[in-house]
Parts: sequence; structure tokens; C-alpha cells
Amino acid sequence: MIEHIDRNLARRRAHRVAGAFLTWLALGCLVLDFLAPSPSSAEGVRLFDGVSLYSVSVRGGFSGHSPIGKIELEDFQQYDVLAMARLPWEWYSESGWGVGTRWGLSAGAVRAAGDTAFITTFFPGFSFGKKDGRFSLDAGGGFALLSQHRYGTQDLGGAFQFTWNIALRAQVYGPIGLGYFFQHLSDATMYGDNGRGVDQHLFELIYRF
Repeated sequence: MIEHIDRNLARRRAHRVAGAFLTWLALGCLVLDFLAPSPSSAEGVRLFDGVSLYSVSVRGGFSGHSPIGKIELEDFQQYDVLAMARLPWEWYSESGWGVGTRWGLSAGAVRAAGDTAFITTFFPGFSFGKKDGRFSLDAGGGFALLSQHRYGTQDLGGAFQFTWNIALRAQVYGPIGLGYFFQHLSDATMYGDNGRGVDQHLFELIYRF
């Protein structure tokens, strides 16, 4: 009973932290649009024809009360490195606002119930905002691979998982930025009806090329 109460309190604190971060990040976006210097490059580091390395970031965060699907049975933490590539398909107006395409690849660790496992995600997506990358709203979806799918009382179903995410990102000074990443992970009943997904609130420190 005490453990259940402590877990609920931890989740409420997590929601308050995430909500406060989003509020301040949104307000910061308005200020940064006028005050922050421009990023070092709008094109990134060219990888091959039409594709460039756009940003690299480190992320860390935790699960909360799931707004999607079944409620998590365990508390999860995730830490990883994310690389974002810029794809050639984009549509921007003369004012600089529009949408671009991205591809993300991450690798790191996920931890719950005393167990730590490797996790990698791979996803295409869209980036809505200003072409100079000063701030954006990103959305995408793809898949994840985990080295372990059972954590205490929670079974994710299998090593292969589907994922989708939405992120709010902003430059804070030159090439340095901050972001909030909401990530949903689940098997979409691929392994049956008993699997439970995980929703992670990830906070991001970004370096833009």
C-alpha cells in the first residue's frame, strides 16, 4: 500500500516537472526568436546526396502515468544519444515557416525494476517550425529494439516495439538547444493482448550542426 502511494506521488511529481518544463520552454521560444543568435548552419553536415546530419543530442527521462493504452506497472528511466538527419524534402514559405523531413536514430539504456537493457530507436518524421531551426515541433514514428522486454511485473511483449514521438525543441545559444521529447513505446498487440507499453518524458540537450 505504501509502495503504491509512493509510486503515485512520484508520477505526480514527474507530471509537474514535465508541465513546468514545457511551459518555460514555450515562453522561451518567444524570447529566443528575437534574442538568440542564429545557429551555426542551416544545412548541417552532409552525409550523402540530399541528406545531412542535422543534430546530436543526449536525452534522459522517466515514465509517468500513461496517457496511451494500459498504465505502466513499473517505473522506467531512459538515457540515450539521438542523432537527427535532415532529409531533402521540405516546404517553407518566404517568411521562413514551414515543414521539413527528418530521420532519427538513438541508442542508449532503459532501466526498470532493477534491470537495465539496451534500447535503440529508428524513426522518420516531420519538423514544423522555422527553417533556421530556432524552434520546432517535431513528430515521427518508427520502431525500437530492446535487449530485454521483461522488467519486474511488466512484460513489454517482445524485443521489437513500435514507437512514435512528439518533441518541442528550441535553440538557446548558437548551436546549443534544449528539448522535451514524449516517446510512446508499445507492441501494438503484436505479441498478444497482455503486453504493456511505456510512455517516456525525455529531456534533451542538443547540439545543432
